[in-house]
This record gives sequence, C-alpha cells and structure tokens, in this order.
Amino acid sequence: MLNLIKPEKLNRGDKIATVSLSWGGAGDKDLLWRYEQGKERLKELFGLEVVEMKHTLKGSDYIYKHPEKRAEDLMQAFADPSIKGIIACIGGIDSIRMLPYIDFDLIRDNPKIFMRYSDSTVTHFMCLKAGISSFYGASVLTDFAENVSMPEYSIEWIKKVLFQNQTIGEIQTSNTWTGERLEWTIENKNVTRNFIKNTGYELLQGQKTVSGRLIGGYLEVIDMMKGTPLFPELHCFDDSILFLETSEEFPPVWMVETSLRSYGIMGILERINGIIFGKPQENKYYEEYKRVILQVVKEFGREDLPILYNASFGHNEPKCILPYGALTEINCDKPGLSIIENGVI
Repeated sequence: MLNLIKPEKLNRGDKIATVSLSWGGAGDKDLLWRYEQGKERLKELFGLEVVEMKHTLKGSDYIYKHPEKRAEDLMQAFADPSIKGIIACIGGIDSIRMLPYIDFDLIRDNPKIFMRYSDSTVTHFMCLKAGISSFYGASVLTDFAENVSMPEYSIEWIKKVLFQNQTIGEIQTSNTWTGERLEWTIENKNVTRNFIKNTGYELLQGQKTVSGRLIGGYLEVIDMMKGTPLFPELHCFDDSILFLETSEEFPPVWMVETSLRSYGIMGILERINGIIFGKPQENKYYEEYKRVILQVVKEFGREDLPILYNASFGHNEPKCILPYGALTEINCDKPGLSIIENGVI
C-alpha cells in the first residue's frame, strides 16, 4: 500500500520552476510566445514567480540530445529550497532516458509539488519510487497557455488541490470539454477551441463505495516502464484505485486490451479496489474501450471491480488534478469520485 510524503502547499508569491523533461519545444523560436503566455497566466492567475531552470528553454534539438541535462534541471529544482513547486512545460516520448541520472534520495529529502500529465507519468513514478506524492495535472504549454483564457474548471482545481491543505472532496466532471487540436501558431493565439457539453461519469460496473490510494497515469507510458526499475513493486497496488488515460495518439483498441490483460497476468487487477478511466482523447474509441475493459476484468474474475469512466483528467481539457497516493473513493450508487484527504500539507 502506498504511503507517500505530501509536499507543502503553494502560496501566492512562491517561486516555481518550469522544466523540459522530454520534448524541448518550449524553447523553440516559434513556440516561445506560447511558453510566455503560460508563464504569464501562472503569474496573473496564481501569483507565482516563474523561473526557468538552466536548460528549460534550450530548444527541442538540445533537449533531445541531452537527457542528462533534463535530469540535472529536475534535480536542481528539487534541491533548491527557494523553489516550492515544479511544473513540466510539455510531455513527449522519452522522459525515461533521464532514469540513469536521477537521485531518488535527493527527491525524497526535498519533497515539493511536481505537476504534469502524459509522458510525465515517468517523472511521477520517479517521485513515487522516492516516496513522495506528485500531481497528475496541468502543464505550461497546454493548460496554462490555453488560447484566449484558461478554463475555470482547471483554475478551480489547481487552487483547490495545490493552494489549500483541506480535504479535497468530490471531483465532479467538467461541464464542457474539448480535445480539438489547433496548431500552436501565433495566428491562432486568439482562436477559441470548440468546447462541447460533457456527459458526466459513467459507471461500467460495481455496486458499492470503495476506497484506495491513487496510482496510475498514461497507459502507453506505463507500458513502456514495465520491466524497468521505475515500475512500482506489486504491493504498491494493494487496495489502490488505479487511474488510467490514453493520448492523442489514439491507441488502438487491441492495445488497450492487451495492456489491461498484462495487468491481470502480473497480478495487479486482483490487488486493486477500483479503476478510474479518463475520457478518451476526442472521445475516439469511447464505446470500444469500454467493451475491452469489461472483457479483460471478466477474464480475471473481477466482475465485482468498480470501474468509473469518462473522468476529467488527462489529454482533454479542462482537467482536474489527481494526487498520487491520496485516499480516494468511488461511489457506485451515485456514480462519482471523491478524494477524502488533503493533497498537500
């Protein structure tokens, strides 16, 4: 069972670091405007002082060639006592290359907020291995830099989870959502994406309220970590709530099926108390994913396992924030989700 150290909450005026841990596009000439827009929102909406680490804006070519420098930035951000939180600029596909350069003791000895989603699941599992809670949520180039304005739902959850140390409580789905892709060009800066009405949670199976500690992330990246020192020991899944989401790569239905089946073979499905799935990107394969999810858990005798679908986290916007290790309830009577403790101290 997870027992993670919680970091301290953020306060207005705190200093946070931005880091490029996978793709380095934040520093590319044609995307700097978007980075600056996200940075300005962090200042205006949340009162935070934003600092870049030494290599954050070195650009995608440099960042790709130097995973050791990405790790160096991350380690220095954790080590610097003046920095109270760390937010990744964007994801990518190769955060895993930082692994040889990570000092897990340094992370454990300097717990602080780390936040992003997607490929940053790698960094979340680094934090998990070090024994600290991190936060599956917004990033600089996507959420904070959203065209025209940042969604109120995302703003609300950042303030509620990262700036307050009270019990987080019920997480309702966003009333609207978007997965629409607009090119990140200066010409589109003032073009609002198409947000449409959301349908709320869908309970795929389950008949009671269950609780457990949150663990999970981006399905495709978790698959990539299997067999590496980053993949959690099986006991970490004991009595947990597993949260999963897919990406803009639209993984085919067979891939979701085989990924989940591997969890069954590994003995993970028998250990967990429930599953939460984020809304598929652009709602693609919405019904097909449901079918294989139910098929696979049935193969392993878990028709009793509560499964909540269409949650507001992951690659669509807006999104809530999920703290790793936080005690969470799935309510099957009135389908819903609640985090029944604080995420920060």
